Amino acid sequence: QVQLVESGGGLVQAGDSLTLSCAASGHTFSNYAMAWFRQAPGKERLFVASITRTGKVTHYTESAKGRFTISRDNGKNTVYLQMYNLNPEDTAVYYCAAGTYSFSAESYNYWGQGTQVTVSS
Repeated sequence: QVQLVESGGGLVQAGDSLTLSCAASGHTFSNYAMAWFRQAPGKERLFVASITRTGKVTHYTESAKGRFTISRDNGKNTVYLQMYNLNPEDTAVYYCAAGTYSFSAESYNYWGQGTQVTVSS
């Protein structure tokens, strides 16, 4: 069992930056690939970024490329999502997830409770 707790969300203005953190506890953190997903009101949960167990490989959804950076610190059992140049379309609840490396939510077994990111124009 892995417990995930996200933090760092908030209300920002368009063009601002924000860094989300996800702290893991329970099973060995480095055994899991990690990912960030987001869900806007009334919409499905969508993939944002993923990172392999060692952190050597990452992938991003098209809208996140060049603006978001996913990273992890296995010594601190934490995964991060640095977000730059935010726009109102980035407004969503952001979830971190642990599981098998994939772009699909079905591959991730453990989920945090989510953190709200709101970007005003």
